[in-house]
Amino acid sequence: MPGPANVKESLSAQLFLGIGLDERTATSALANAKVTANLTDVIREAGVEGGCDKAVGNLLYMVATKFPNNALNHRAGFLKYITSGQVKSTPQLEAAFSFFSGIGPDNFNEEDFEKSCGVGVEVTLEEIRKVVEAVIEENKTQILAERYRINVGLLLGKVRKELPWADGKSVKEEMDTLMRSLLGERTEEDDAKPVKKKKEKAPKVADGAVTPSAQSPQTKPEAINPFSDFPDPQKNIQVHQEIFFSDGNIWRPKNTSEKLERHLQFTGGCVYTRFPPEPNGYLHIGHAKALFVNFGLAKERVGKCYLRYDDTNPEAEKQEYIDHIREIVDWMGWKPFKVTYSSDYFQELYDLAVELIKRGYAYVDHQTPEEIKSFRESKTESPWRNRPIAESLKLFDEMRRGLMEEGKATLRMKQDMKSENPNMFDLIAYRIKYTPHPHAGDKWCIYPSYDYTHCIVDSLENITHSLCTLEFEIRRPSYYWLLEALDLYHPYVWEYSRLSITNTVLSKRKLNRLVREKWVDGWDDPRLMTLAGLKRRGFTPDAINAFVRDVGITRSDGSMIRLEKIEHYVREDLNKKSRRVMVVLKPLKVVIKNMEENAVSNLRAKYWPDAADDDDKLHYEVPFSKVVYIESSDFRIKDSKDYYGLSLGKTVMLRYAFPIKCVDVVYAEDKTTVVEVHAEYDPAKSIKPKGVIHWVAEPSCGTQPLKVEVRLFDTLFLSENPGELDNWLADLNPNSKTTVAEAFAVPVLRHACLGDQFQFERLGYFCVDQDNGCVIYKN
Repeated sequence: MPGPANVKESLSAQLFLGIGLDERTATSALANAKVTANLTDVIREAGVEGGCDKAVGNLLYMVATKFPNNALNHRAGFLKYITSGQVKSTPQLEAAFSFFSGIGPDNFNEEDFEKSCGVGVEVTLEEIRKVVEAVIEENKTQILAERYRINVGLLLGKVRKELPWADGKSVKEEMDTLMRSLLGERTEEDDAKPVKKKKEKAPKVADGAVTPSAQSPQTKPEAINPFSDFPDPQKNIQVHQEIFFSDGNIWRPKNTSEKLERHLQFTGGCVYTRFPPEPNGYLHIGHAKALFVNFGLAKERVGKCYLRYDDTNPEAEKQEYIDHIREIVDWMGWKPFKVTYSSDYFQELYDLAVELIKRGYAYVDHQTPEEIKSFRESKTESPWRNRPIAESLKLFDEMRRGLMEEGKATLRMKQDMKSENPNMFDLIAYRIKYTPHPHAGDKWCIYPSYDYTHCIVDSLENITHSLCTLEFEIRRPSYYWLLEALDLYHPYVWEYSRLSITNTVLSKRKLNRLVREKWVDGWDDPRLMTLAGLKRRGFTPDAINAFVRDVGITRSDGSMIRLEKIEHYVREDLNKKSRRVMVVLKPLKVVIKNMEENAVSNLRAKYWPDAADDDDKLHYEVPFSKVVYIESSDFRIKDSKDYYGLSLGKTVMLRYAFPIKCVDVVYAEDKTTVVEVHAEYDPAKSIKPKGVIHWVAEPSCGTQPLKVEVRLFDTLFLSENPGELDNWLADLNPNSKTTVAEAFAVPVLRHACLGDQFQFERLGYFCVDQDNGCVIYKN
């Protein structure tokens, strides 16, 4: 493939530049064989080989890189909408991708498609002006206060919500014009960096007072970085005095000075966080974000982070998962301050449950799970809710001593059955389970629930910032209710958006099913987005952490990150770290007729493109002999202008070796399949062909090259969001894994070790797998 220096000389590059791509984008496309092939096909299907407008070309580039694989048979038809100007904006294109992702190969409805993509919708300048004026008027007070420092992106977003198919450039120009009309020209003060105001101390209130919080999470900006937005750990006392308990909806910590004093004696004013996985499966890419948030905040503030196993459900937990979690946390580069288990606190949790009963905040209940669900739905109290405290204490003791059968009783918290929040409907604190615990053994036959355990252990470990994903926000009232009922220290709770990625599932339940029913080859299957699967596939901790950092930490939930984004970071990282070698996946035999029968010479190839010629460590030897093997796709009988491979009468360069010219071919019995190519090489290198291909030679006369098994992976699911489908297993990609049983490799790969990463020239990134020393495809 042509390198960046030859971009303008390449016919493919001329094709890409002809559709208006800038040189940098064209270079990037040529560096990726898959993108090159896709973009070339898209240009042909669109019928714009002779060039087109830059705006159309940029849309074609997006189609080549992002069009859903499950609907490729619709691509050619869709391109007509672009070339005819019916689809002419990025929002329309993104809507089209979403539409095709959901329909698969056979269910195209033209009317539904055009409606979903705004085809035929013409938004006039007058319509744009009216909506922009309305948005400015709605936000006029804030605009006048902040002037040009206001986040115009939020204003534009409101316009896009009203006019999704409006021309973005026209909207921006209209916004700029009307802002200038309202505010006048920009001043030096507008461009000055704003001075951060010191937070004023809130008025002191008595314990138990209810004061609305101005910093409620519902009103904070969407893009929040907890590493900078969280309170200064050296001012912990002020932080907790400023934040009050509840305004009826938003619950915040309330700590007395005595509680804070005890807390600060332990923490010394430093941030304490925790990463609390349940050991009921393997960690996935979403946990990489949780690791980054919890360990990252502690690292940023020179604090400490626990690795705490949330092990309260012995039926689902295994030692295998416990060991895996510790291994992955280390692999990801995070060092826990201390490793703890919720089960370490089983005695304290039990004693506090007894205290909760004594305070009148818990009772032993005999309802079945079905009855509990029914009573909750109707907001009806359990008939045992108001039983005497002494009776609940006696029954709870019998539960602990194993005198009751499973399912015959639970301990429930006496919360608020009339609340609007179902997480206040008398949650279960303890249940009976005659199951040995992987960490605590068989000492206990009653186990605490997550809702009871999590907040108490946060308090016992003096966590300053309890960080979790947004689906737990609704549990915050229960979290603080229990700590208040037991008169325990209150950590600061903050929720952030979970990580969602296209073409995969991250639900533990779904992952368990995929593994249990053998739809995949275990928790570390490279097609899964488990961290063990990504590690096996060749992803690096540096790339994963860089991806998570770039995605950011916000409270904006519901958006999905495209799989290509993390793959970009992996390629960027591996490009710096992985050695280049040559491997042929689908070998075609080439016999060099003008070379002696037993002649074999050793040539030098580069591990790195910029390797110095005199640095032997950055080179490896490749044999060159009478018989070499090239990719079958690098040979055609008929040549064409945009083809850089070998064909009859044509010359190409063998990478690191010599030019060869095809002089004859040998066919199979069907008279059409080429099984052998005859060529002549030019030892003087008197000609310099444009086409350069990779190859592998026989190391000695009659000896085949090193054989390796190569596995090529595609997305596990066809749809972008399979988790939303009723029959999500039917969306599994039948071509997600392809095995090449006998690829040919250069001899140096014989010494490759488990986990070694390589860039197979012109093919992609690979790493050595654990099964039979094979090599698997990363990207």
